[in-house]
Parts: sequence; structure tokens; C-alpha cells
Amino acid sequence: DQPILHARWDDDGGEIVTPGHVNLGIATATAEGLLVPVIRKAEALVLPDLAAAIAAVTATARSGRATPADLTGGTISITNIGVFGVDGGTPILVPGQAAILAVGAIAPRPWVVAGELVVRQVVTLSLSFDHRLVDGEQAGRALASVGAALGDPVPALLGR
Repeated sequence: DQPILHARWDDDGGEIVTPGHVNLGIATATAEGLLVPVIRKAEALVLPDLAAAIAAVTATARSGRATPADLTGGTISITNIGVFGVDGGTPILVPGQAAILAVGAIAPRPWVVAGELVVRQVVTLSLSFDHRLVDGEQAGRALASVGAALGDPVPALLGR
């Protein structure tokens, strides 16, 4: 929905370049440190295929078999800091990429739904971005879009 989030700055031409595809980097903890293998043309995958691709590239990276080609060409990345019990943070951009989304821990928290306090599974999302490419409004809209996609389906199911 937000093509600017997977753009890059072309130092030679001094311009913003928006690739035709989303090459999604997946931050992966390995014995050698953090690697970011890339899923090419991720926008073309349905959710089950994307999940399988994430499992495959992270397994390759953790096994030490990732090639330089597996680790380059990303246009935007995701990091899951929630696996460490962390709610939020400031992820560091992969050089050449416009943005990185950090997903915090998913945990039960008090939440207001239709004026009532209820317990819901809640996650904190953090987005770091290159200000040469993305401004705060664009980043905010992107986070709102992700939040809506992950939104609480219960009100809709209850007709609220």
C-alpha cells in the first residue's frame, strides 16, 4: 500500500527509485550474528506461502548456508524483537533500504472496546525509516495500515 517504504535513494542519480517488487528482508538471529535474508517478490505470495518462505530463508541463514545473493537486494525488512519479550524499540535500517518494521511481544493487555475495558492480545509496532525517502506522515499511514490489517476482528464479528 505504501510503495515509498520499499524505495531506495540512488546516490549516483540523486533520486528516489521505487522498485517494482517488494523484496522483504527478514532479520534473523544466527550463531554468527544478525543476518537479513531476502524473500524476493514477497508481494506476490499469499500468506501461507509467505510463511513458508520466511521459514525457508531463516533456516538457511541459521544453518550458515546463506549466500551473499540471499542477503542482498532487500527493499524493506521486518524484525521480531518480541521473541525476546521486548514490547518496542528502534530498529536500525539495513543500508540501502527505506524502512524496517519491528514487531514487539504479543501479550494480553487491557484494551477499550466499544467503551468497555477488556483483555486483548496487543502488539507494539515500531518503524524506522530513511527521512530522505519517507516522511513522518507516510510512516504513520503505513503503521496505521499494518495496524488495521492486524486489527481486532471481534467488533466486526459482533456487529459493532
